Amino acid sequence: MTSPSSSSSSAAAPRARPLAERLEGLLFFPVTAYGPDGAVDLDVFRRHVRAGLDAGAGAVFACCGTGEFHALAPQEFAECVAAAVDETGGRVPVVAGTGYGTALACQFASLAEEAGADGLLAMPPYLVVPSQEGLLRHYRTLAGCTGLDVVVYQRDNALFAPSTVASLARTPGIVGLKDGHGDLDLMQRIISAVRTEAGEETAGAFRYFNGLPTAEQTGLAYRGLGVTLYSSAVFCFAPEIALAFHRALTTGDDATVNRLLDGFFRPLVELRAKGRGYAVSLVKAGVRLRGLDVGEVRPPLSEPSGAHLRELAELIERGLELAADSEPAGGPGAESGTGSVGGAGAR
Repeated sequence: MTSPSSSSSSAAAPRARPLAERLEGLLFFPVTAYGPDGAVDLDVFRRHVRAGLDAGAGAVFACCGTGEFHALAPQEFAECVAAAVDETGGRVPVVAGTGYGTALACQFASLAEEAGADGLLAMPPYLVVPSQEGLLRHYRTLAGCTGLDVVVYQRDNALFAPSTVASLARTPGIVGLKDGHGDLDLMQRIISAVRTEAGEETAGAFRYFNGLPTAEQTGLAYRGLGVTLYSSAVFCFAPEIALAFHRALTTGDDATVNRLLDGFFRPLVELRAKGRGYAVSLVKAGVRLRGLDVGEVRPPLSEPSGAHLRELAELIERGLELAADSEPAGGPGAESGTGSVGGAGAR
């Protein structure tokens, strides 16, 4: 197993640009692989990360929500982040999850920094429903305890007033906001507040992400706000579909966007809504269906039912057909460098 203290030479290489400037394209949130005994399987995890890189990932977000951060022991977390850093070799940034209370968030931040990560995705504090002042203190303390740039994740019990986000944007080390809440009115007010209260230079450098569980479903709406970055859970198990949608969305190919929304993404969202925790367990099942055994989710999450797995398999096949129909003139893999067989799970 790779230890955080022995991270690769690429982790120590100087970074040419700040993290916020390096985040482009589709953001890959790999699942964490477990073996038959339930322990982390770093070899399989590395294969999963490599496949995502080969498919064209713009960044690797290791041990975040899809990667079951909540279920990992600190040493497991450190080993997975170090493995992701080693596999990327500096080609794209690696962002690691952190969370819980302030003290533990700083400890995980330290582990990620030692492992060579380029940044942190700061998930909501554990359990409590804090005030805006408390949220601001928490994230400012986290940013102050690490040399890594921090992206703050808005969702659940970490919902921000526009003025709070403007204050976060002025905090050294906090470089972006990932929105997993989905209130477009609030997002527009946040963007406006940062623009007017944080100063032109700060507002221009601050990045926003669509972080809803199936972000493609709301991609058109977020683009209307100027938010173009998004995390794609589908990229984990069907990069062909995710890349076809991303290409259509960024080039204004509305006909392809609508075909993929109607034929794949909307049905996927409806399937995801049929079970608790499916935003993670359904994705992990998809990776297995595409040929890479990454194991099951850890408790307290549970596996999809047999009927839902069959529905997912049929849906993947339909999505792959739609994606193939939308291929550019260069043929399969013209955008990503990967064909239609195997996806980000099968290498």
